[in-house]
Amino acid sequence: MIHSTAIIHPTVKLGNNVSVGAFCLIDADVSIGDNTVLESHVVVKGKTSIGKGNHIYQFASVGEDCQDKKYAGEPTELIIGDNNIIRESVTVHRGTIQDKGVTRIGSNNLLMCFVHVAHDCVIGDNSILATGATLAGHVHIGDWVIMGGLTAAHQFCHIGDHSFIGGGAIILADVPPYIMLGNDGTPRGINSEGLKRRGFSSETIMQIKRGYKILYRNSNRATEAVEKLLELAGDNQEVKLLANFVSHSARGIAR
Repeated sequence: MIHSTAIIHPTVKLGNNVSVGAFCLIDADVSIGDNTVLESHVVVKGKTSIGKGNHIYQFASVGEDCQDKKYAGEPTELIIGDNNIIRESVTVHRGTIQDKGVTRIGSNNLLMCFVHVAHDCVIGDNSILATGATLAGHVHIGDWVIMGGLTAAHQFCHIGDHSFIGGGAIILADVPPYIMLGNDGTPRGINSEGLKRRGFSSETIMQIKRGYKILYRNSNRATEAVEKLLELAGDNQEVKLLANFVSHSARGIAR
């Protein structure tokens, strides 16, 4: 259903069974996949691709120009996958040519009210960003990440798979996979409960705990920790992922 008060540019591509509510604005170069719902007063602009089965709530602003003074109107993009829930007053901005020109959100994510996703951010799948979570430019978030309310991530930070960020935390460095970060921004162990819920075996969780001790409890420098993590890993892909993340961290890891 397309409400009579919605303003939709003639070039917009709408899939099957798309619902557009009252007073929505959908600008040129936008495509929206099947079974997506836009509630009232949603604004979608720029070169924005939205996949199937998404639900975008009122007053969300999706695909607007980024808040970067270097941005000069270049044709950058926003790409959103399938089955995401984007709640009231969420803002998501397109990329910049200083990066890859694309802001990207995967599938099955929940962005609660007042979340901000800045230019060139990348969000994986199955993640939850609670109310007021804010991502500065170029932030990368993996899969199955939970960010508590009012958290803020500094630009260029990477947040690894299955990590859990406590409410109000200020993230100034990379957060390795599986880590629980306290609301003071320091590691508090691994996200054991989340891993159990997602079907990780007791043996795998124990190996991740051993990896955490190597990284945080044994006074190892990052390079030393990576070597010991690879020794521990053997065929364990989860510990290998942890080692790989640390070895490729450009900002250093949260301590």
